[in-house]
Amino acid sequence: MLTAEIRRRFLDHFAKAGHTVVPSAPLLFDDPNLLFVPAGMVPFKPYFLGQETPPWPTAVSVQKCVRTLDIEEVGKTTRHGTFFQMNGNFSFGQYFKEGAMELAWSLITGDLDDGGLGIDPATIWVTVLDSDQESRALWKKVAGLPDERIQDRGLLDNYWHMGVAGPGGPCSEIYVDRGPEFGPDGGPVVDEDRFLEIWNLVFMAEEIANVRGKDQFDVVQPLPQPNIDTGMGLERVAYLLQGKANLYETDEVFPVVEKAAQLTGRTYGADHDDDVRFRVVADHVRSGLMLMGDGVTPGNEGRGYVLRRLLRRAVRSMRLLGYEDRALPELLPVSLEQMKTSYPELEADFARIAKVAYAEEEAFRQTLGKGTQLFETAANRVKAAGGTSLAGDQAFALHDTYGFPIDLTLEMASEQGLTVDEEGFRSLMGEQRSRAKADAKSKKGSHADTTVYRGVLDANGPTDWRAYTTLSTESRALALISDGQSVPALSAGSIGEVVLDRTPFYAESGGQHADAGHLRWSTSSGEGSVEVLDVQRPVKGLVVHQVRVLDGELTVDTALEAQVDPDWRRGARQAHSGTHVVHAALREVLGPTALQAGSFNRPGYLRLDFGWNGALSPDQMSSVEEASNRALREDLEVTAQTMSLPEAREWGALALFGETYGEDVRVVQIGGPWSRELCGGTHVERSSQIGTVVLTSDGSVGAGNRRIEALVGLEGFAYLARERDVVRQLTDILKTQPGDVTARVQDLVDRLKAVEKESEKLRAAQLMGAAADIAAAARDINGVAFVGHHAAGAGGGDVRSLALDIRGRLQDRPAVVAVIGDAGDKPMAVVALNAAAQDRGLSANDLIDVIGPVIGGRGGGKADVAQGGGTDVSAISAALDAAAAAL
Repeated sequence: MLTAEIRRRFLDHFAKAGHTVVPSAPLLFDDPNLLFVPAGMVPFKPYFLGQETPPWPTAVSVQKCVRTLDIEEVGKTTRHGTFFQMNGNFSFGQYFKEGAMELAWSLITGDLDDGGLGIDPATIWVTVLDSDQESRALWKKVAGLPDERIQDRGLLDNYWHMGVAGPGGPCSEIYVDRGPEFGPDGGPVVDEDRFLEIWNLVFMAEEIANVRGKDQFDVVQPLPQPNIDTGMGLERVAYLLQGKANLYETDEVFPVVEKAAQLTGRTYGADHDDDVRFRVVADHVRSGLMLMGDGVTPGNEGRGYVLRRLLRRAVRSMRLLGYEDRALPELLPVSLEQMKTSYPELEADFARIAKVAYAEEEAFRQTLGKGTQLFETAANRVKAAGGTSLAGDQAFALHDTYGFPIDLTLEMASEQGLTVDEEGFRSLMGEQRSRAKADAKSKKGSHADTTVYRGVLDANGPTDWRAYTTLSTESRALALISDGQSVPALSAGSIGEVVLDRTPFYAESGGQHADAGHLRWSTSSGEGSVEVLDVQRPVKGLVVHQVRVLDGELTVDTALEAQVDPDWRRGARQAHSGTHVVHAALREVLGPTALQAGSFNRPGYLRLDFGWNGALSPDQMSSVEEASNRALREDLEVTAQTMSLPEAREWGALALFGETYGEDVRVVQIGGPWSRELCGGTHVERSSQIGTVVLTSDGSVGAGNRRIEALVGLEGFAYLARERDVVRQLTDILKTQPGDVTARVQDLVDRLKAVEKESEKLRAAQLMGAAADIAAAARDINGVAFVGHHAAGAGGGDVRSLALDIRGRLQDRPAVVAVIGDAGDKPMAVVALNAAAQDRGLSANDLIDVIGPVIGGRGGGKADVAQGGGTDVSAISAALDAAAAAL
């Protein structure tokens, strides 16, 4: 049974049982503690934590997941995969243990013709928490399982929680006996290779606190309602039903292995080491495809680094298999062919994905070239010194600084008859990981305490939000919050939060800054006003205003007027619509792969991140700006309408990578299909109302990502006015016309360069002219002619030339020349020896080691010439004296 078919049957089974089918959230889930979604229940965490009210009583999903902790184990075991899919069904107080067991059992053992998976009931075993005898009895009732196939386990295996205070509960895991060829009999407690876990049913029934470990926590109280959270590993079920030994041989993964075998001429199954490499290739190519499909681009940190590592490990493994040509253009389309049935959006976006992936491989190929040269240099030094092992810090430098994989270092060292200090390398890697973990831990957020907001929402219901239709409302203060606690009043000068029954204020989201404005009231007890500083949605459905009380006292239940600053909103609408216009213009000029990867806008200003390799040329910038302003001149209609997510996708609406969308979405279009995006922001009614679009910068925000910034409306006109004033001042200074300013400035620059070049020649000639006199003044030290000279104002190149010139004039005897310049208030030293001095056993490298510390620096080189730099020009004389003394 194909993986996509198992997926379909799972969703259909639970949809027929009344569950709402919830699309997979993007892998880039909005959680400060996670790089990627690592488990199927993650998108449902707010409901289990009580932060949000679930929109459906029961749900089913197939969630895309990525786990990166075990990357090094990929290919070595049957279980470790980076990307995987987790089937899950969820109940929020609707059914509990018995219902979850019945639904699971009927799917697993159901007849194939009826939509089941057709697994033989006689092969099924389950585990339960040793103290949960209720589950044991229910399995016997629901499935007729005998006692010997229901095994007890402790908290470490059969209790689930999130590692923090919150919900938890016992779980029951379902296993399938694969047969005696896979291991000994005796059930899961004896062998988990033969007995393969395919499904975990979590009975979330308790609130826990003081979590100290997987099996160390305190149970606080029962949950108000018990919930169900399950997870069925799709890949595990696939290789079970397809009769394969591991997940790498399933239909969605193995075609990449076959293609890799074809390209390399190696045979899968013939050699263990090769098999591991084949599996790494297949896993990492698929994982990279899925990550890039959700908008991740390669980079040097965070999510981008994980993707870079996956793609480079795949390319590296192909190289170790003997294939040195470009691999991803051959392999990525094969993976796409297998995954597009379940994820058709990958095919629609493959041009962008391929561009990102192939550029990364090309960059890595260049890195391999540089790394190989560096390795050769390091290896030659080791052999020249009579050594047999490359130091751990050298291997680490190749890996850390140049991205050179340790596997290749080991392979190439072996080819040259060398070993590598792997223990030293691993130690340095461990230190780096420890630092990274500590840094990540310090940066991680935690689950915010939303208790007070949940209380307001439960008591009053969702905020009546009217930001799309009005700038003012008659409202009532439902709750006042200060320092996370509800308070009866906010006094003049204080800062706090206000929850209104209805509001016209836009809460920050989708890259748009929150509205500014005021709340004003006049009651029998007095008048007052507050300034709205920020507007957020801490829990779904509730709009919260951060305010500063300007005068009066605001109390709970006060009737007031909520007024958005109209100028602020006008500027915000211009900026957000301007963002859509610039995005459409980028795609028009650069092509459909220039997709938005993030944005931010506030009144008058916008920035837009998009996938692209390389800086935009001046012509491209001009073309994007022109296309944007042409759209403004054409006065295009701006409309917004709500539809289902599948309808929006079919309509061609663009979604922002990393955003999570509900069942119904809002589609904003400008000029019909020219710009059609999913968006919840506020917009102008016609494009001409944006005023103008002025692009101000284009810069890199990581490999494969650019950031473009622009000003719109009055801010755009003000920017152009400032530029006009600069041109006017230049025309006055240069006594020329505006159209001739560029040529006039270029002429002045050329003339200045010519003068500087001539001046440099004169200065160099003057410096070299003194070489004869300096050489003539050499003093004898133990039969060696020594010159120690301070070349005032000379830089590195001149210092070296002067030292070599002086040395050339002293060929009749052993000679040592030390010259130190001080250009830019930074000493630069060069020591040069002739052959006769070297025959005496002298070394320029030894003497530069004497000079370097005196001038606050260091240096190096060879026996004939060495150079170095420092920081202390006042110590030049002392350094020359030290060289003479050492000589």
